Amino acid sequence: MTISLTTPDQVKQRLAAGERVVLLDVRELSEVEEWSYPVAIHIPLGELEARVGELPQGVEIICACHAGGRSMKAAALLDSLGYEVVNLEGGRLSWAEGDA
Repeated sequence: MTISLTTPDQVKQRLAAGERVVLLDVRELSEVEEWSYPVAIHIPLGELEARVGELPQGVEIICACHAGGRSMKAAALLDSLGYEVVNLEGGRLSWAEGDA
């Protein structure tokens, strides 16, 4: 299993172009309240397996977290369940870098 990586700039371009992708934020609620991704579905990593039915099938899911570690775990889980996934490289830290 190899999970592909994507950059914040690539995701922003895809969202701006109206591509049908799902941005999945697997951080904890306190982190999301502090700073949130635009248009993301929030499911904490610890709840993902139980809540996986909330995610659409047949659309690429971009997993995101703070720095990329938890989202890679989420991507591996979703990949094993047959979802089309990529991991956001650098997570929130990289995303916010471009917004500064």
